Amino acid sequence: MFTSVDDVSARLAETGYLASPAVATTVFLAARLGKPLLVEGPAGVGKTELAKAVARVTDARLVRLQCYEGVDESRALYEWNHAKQLLRISAGRDESWDEARTDIFGEEFLLPRPLLTAIRGDDAKVLLIDETDKADVEVEGLLLEVLSDFQVTVPELGTVTATRRPFVVLTSNASRELSEALRRRCLFLHIGFPEEELERRIVRLRVPDLDEALAGSLVRVVGALRAMELRKVPSVAETVDWARTLLALGADTLDEEVVRDTLGVVLKHQDDVLRAAAKLDLDTL
Repeated sequence: MFTSVDDVSARLAETGYLASPAVATTVFLAARLGKPLLVEGPAGVGKTELAKAVARVTDARLVRLQCYEGVDESRALYEWNHAKQLLRISAGRDESWDEARTDIFGEEFLLPRPLLTAIRGDDAKVLLIDETDKADVEVEGLLLEVLSDFQVTVPELGTVTATRRPFVVLTSNASRELSEALRRRCLFLHIGFPEEELERRIVRLRVPDLDEALAGSLVRVVGALRAMELRKVPSVAETVDWARTLLALGADTLDEEVVRDTLGVVLKHQDDVLRAAAKLDLDTL
């Protein structure tokens, strides 16, 4: 997939994803070693976008499993098309059960979900298991066979083994601790908030029409907000949204009036807005 760490950085940058040396190195190693990549960090720092960027630069199909409380095998692995099976049984009333069973548990009646989809076929794929920490602990057991051997067992059909392994990215906001068995199968990468210079480059790349000086002021203000005790500090995605907001408003400076009127773009709780409005001193930034 990649020839070097520099190749990762350059190709991701072409898609608009500016990777730090740590990110580029870990992506290169995950691709070279064929290991899943577990990416942790706060929301909005580019964990999901990293998987999308890798899919774009490698011309691979993105297969996404969005995790949530209650996701189960039928949503993650596969399920059978029961309505179609019933129609098939009704159509063949003169058949014995053994004859019908052989037919209804075939490929025509199988509904593959993301994990099974990702390991079938010879095309290049990126498997994104998003917000893994939001799934129940039991779901991790479903992932172990896939991440260890890149295979899925369908009792009625047998074991499906990948002929071409997907590049796997698991993301987590660390809302709960993932099991050691799952972590052991992955390379680990933590993505935090970027340094000021990198974030300024991200803003300039995503919002190229924004004045460079204004972009610098914006990033410094966001850094000051992150230093406050807020319920939810601004993410990189919200920094970019704020930059687009300033551009849409035609603002050429980040003064107190503009900040006061647009804080709701980056802060999502009223008590955070009030605290920031009271403590933020633009003259010192």
